[in-house]
Amino acid sequence: MKKTNKNKKSIFHHIGSFFDKWLITPITKLFLKLSDLLKVSSKSLDRLASKKSTLIIVSLILAFGTFILVDQESNVMIDQYAEILYDRPVTAVYNEELYVVEGLPKSVDITLIGQRRHIFLAKQSPSKGVSVDLTGLKPGNHKVTLKYTQRLKSLDYKLDPSQVTVTIYEKVSETKSLTYDILHQDNLDKKLYIEDVELDRTDVIIKGAEYKLKQVASVRALVDVDNIPNPKAGEIDLKEVPLVAYDNDGKIVDVEIVPKTVEAKLTVTSPSKEIPIRVVPTGDLAFGKAIKSLTPSISTITVYGEDKAIEEIEQLDVEIDVKGLEKGKDFNVTLKKPKGITELSSKTISIKVEVDNSIKKEFANVSVRSENLGNGLNVQAATENDSKVTVIVSGSEDVINDLDVTDITAYIDLDGYGVGEHNVDVKVRGNDLRLNYESKKKQVKVVISK
Repeated sequence: MKKTNKNKKSIFHHIGSFFDKWLITPITKLFLKLSDLLKVSSKSLDRLASKKSTLIIVSLILAFGTFILVDQESNVMIDQYAEILYDRPVTAVYNEELYVVEGLPKSVDITLIGQRRHIFLAKQSPSKGVSVDLTGLKPGNHKVTLKYTQRLKSLDYKLDPSQVTVTIYEKVSETKSLTYDILHQDNLDKKLYIEDVELDRTDVIIKGAEYKLKQVASVRALVDVDNIPNPKAGEIDLKEVPLVAYDNDGKIVDVEIVPKTVEAKLTVTSPSKEIPIRVVPTGDLAFGKAIKSLTPSISTITVYGEDKAIEEIEQLDVEIDVKGLEKGKDFNVTLKKPKGITELSSKTISIKVEVDNSIKKEFANVSVRSENLGNGLNVQAATENDSKVTVIVSGSEDVINDLDVTDITAYIDLDGYGVGEHNVDVKVRGNDLRLNYESKKKQVKVVISK
């Protein structure tokens, strides 16, 4: 306890010595010098000045005043703070029915400078934001100053940018035909097809600067498949379909479109058809070998897609590469969708191929037919021998024995041939793709006339 009291006395002693050395003594000397200079002879003033208590009180008053002054200045310096408010929207005041303004930033950054508590209050309290008054300005270029309205006057602020150059144009209007684009169509169920889109209007009004309107090549309604709830076959209504203006390069042109959205009625169908599968072998088997059988795991398939594609397709050709094949093999093939077909009932198919020894057999007196003859032209064989050929068929004996001569077609392709006599190559095809066909006579002579 005694040690603690001793420490306290030591602390107070040091504090007293500090004030006596650096505050009381200098002030006392200053006071005595002032007395000498002013030659103050008043005894009362001498007595007052000579008292130690007076000097202590005066020193304390001066010290306290100095402390308050320094504290205020230090608080101001220490408590200064800055905070940036990013992307604050800019509001322009002008006649939007008559003019178009370009060059005005959509947002600016605001730097608030002041004490933290004031900045906090400023962020909580509403403000009129950043604005620029363009009222009364005529078409042309103008340098304008942006203003930020804040209720707290104790803050300073800085805008970035604070001044901008804007261009004012007279607003003109034009009527434009309306078309549509279908977005994200690949996300639609592959068994469904958008057959038709009907918009509730055929044209719209575009407004803006004259040079911008000249850039507009088309205005389109963006029909987004992703906005169709639970899509299925039938009629579907879409509301608030957005409109966009494009130039010739497909870039968006920033103009006002009236109205901004339209309604669309979609006709969704699910056209389908069951067709046979035809296996088409490509390449030559090993020497002396032929295909005895081609057996697919499924013989028919259902296709989905556009009405026209469904109507035109009669069969689905599936190719397999049998080049160099010497013995039987199983093929697993991923099916390809023909043009206009969006979905197949099966994605893959397996095909069993059996191989046999190859033989040849001749089929005589097969009539030669012509194809692709030009309009207004006639063709006939130059001689009787040019009207028929012998066809050599090679393949599995079992397959050839079942072949009918009517399943063989010998023909000449007259595409590009004109009036006169011509030697034309003979081509042969057959219904059974397991066999190979060729004409014993390679060319025939024909006469083409008008």
